[in-house]
Amino acid sequence: MTTLRNRKIVLASRPAGEPKTTDFSLIEEELAPPGQGRALLRTLYLSLDPYMRGRMSAGPSYAAPVEIGGVMVGGAVSEVIQSDVAGLSPGDIVEGRTGWQAYAISDGNGLRKVDPALGPVSTALGVLGMPGMTAYSGLLTIGQPKPGETVVVAAASGPVGATVGQIAKIKGCRAVGVAGGQKKCDYVVNELGFDACIDHRRPDLAERLKEACPGGIDVYFENVGGAVLEAVLPLLNPFARVPICGLIAHYNDTAPPPGPDRLPGLMMLALTRRLTLRGFIVGDLADQRPDFFQDMSRWIREGHVKYREDIVEGLEKAPEAFIGLLKGENFGKLIVHVAS
Repeated sequence: MTTLRNRKIVLASRPAGEPKTTDFSLIEEELAPPGQGRALLRTLYLSLDPYMRGRMSAGPSYAAPVEIGGVMVGGAVSEVIQSDVAGLSPGDIVEGRTGWQAYAISDGNGLRKVDPALGPVSTALGVLGMPGMTAYSGLLTIGQPKPGETVVVAAASGPVGATVGQIAKIKGCRAVGVAGGQKKCDYVVNELGFDACIDHRRPDLAERLKEACPGGIDVYFENVGGAVLEAVLPLLNPFARVPICGLIAHYNDTAPPPGPDRLPGLMMLALTRRLTLRGFIVGDLADQRPDFFQDMSRWIREGHVKYREDIVEGLEKAPEAFIGLLKGENFGKLIVHVAS
């Protein structure tokens, strides 16, 4: 095999607050042959997701942080170039957490084959991948939406939020989104079929959300926190369910938000309205994966679920695109196109 040069983006320093491009470093090095029991993978598409910000910090979390000098963690769709792994052949398309790099060597653990017949292979990082599974399992298992209920979701134009709202409509609910900017709100209503969408950048967010939810809120799928959560809390109905998927408004915090202390009020609300608030990681609900692929692929075929991808060209653009993601600059599932 011809000697290959691997390009990869590593963590150069741990960010304080918002990440900077200098917190990343693009390096190039010779790639060793895969060896016995290994497969050589060429990255086609790289997924960029908000959870990666937490992996850049050294604090305790549900997963180990990326080490300084280590390849940035991330899911990717890759082509098998060479293989000594049973069940993997050259030309196969696979998805796995192989990181921000042009090539990867794998023993096959954690890889799943991607069926190109289901749609563009990039969807294995979005609507038919981790974000779609997050929306599906979190909403149906924790949110438990019932016909006629109102479901509100933050970051409604993103890959998780967009899917949550569309599933809510399939289940007979009123779907209300919250997104950043009128263009995204128009997309959420006119293209995805939500009943309403509120621009969180407007100063009258709370008033507009109340108008859009005249019967209160039965399910709030939390992706953001911050001002959106503050607007939602007074509208939660008795026995409302709150799946907590993310808190992107706080990922760059370096200190607690300014007072007053809102925790006692939240706990009193949870008590008096008998709320269910449950944080979850998509891996907690992995047993639902077969149902997810069956249902989601059918809903896409039938036109009940639509998706949007925001594709950036070139591995070297990943840091800048990721920084923009944390500011809400992407429109749809953010993906880096690494190779054809």
